[in-house]
Amino acid sequence: MVTTYVNWDHAKVKLSWQEEDQLPPRDLISSVHGFCFLDDKVLLVNLNQRGWDMTGGHIEADESAEECFKRETMEEAYVSGDCTLLGSIIVDHSENTQWNEDSPYPKIGFQVFYRMDITEVHDFEAEYESSERIFLDPNQVQEYYHDWHQLYEHILRIAESKK
Repeated sequence: MVTTYVNWDHAKVKLSWQEEDQLPPRDLISSVHGFCFLDDKVLLVNLNQRGWDMTGGHIEADESAEECFKRETMEEAYVSGDCTLLGSIIVDHSENTQWNEDSPYPKIGFQVFYRMDITEVHDFEAEYESSERIFLDPNQVQEYYHDWHQLYEHILRIAESKK
């Protein structure tokens, strides 16, 4: 298991990768993300307020994790494709002194990750929260991504291996 600590809003949060082909409990999934590939290039989007990032977001009440990832990817990057579940990051707030019962996320939650093999690239219209998209060699992602860390690197390498 690969684990790292990040500083989110001045709080220490433990992140651990869990590779699996089953989803965690729906009520504990805080967000869904993934890496999208086209011809061995990986997609990044320039999100308003955050900079270059992978696609993803929060699940709406009536959708599955995969449906969420596909919707968010269409909204942010204007691409669609076939998805493969990679696993989840366990987001553990046990050492986060700012977390409490009123926090919007569970004390121990999950960020689910997919790999998308892009089958359609649509006209980029920038109607939602992204201003542009790029396709990069996977080895260049850390040069663009604003909060890149070892766990994302690990997930990207797993995603690459799932061709």
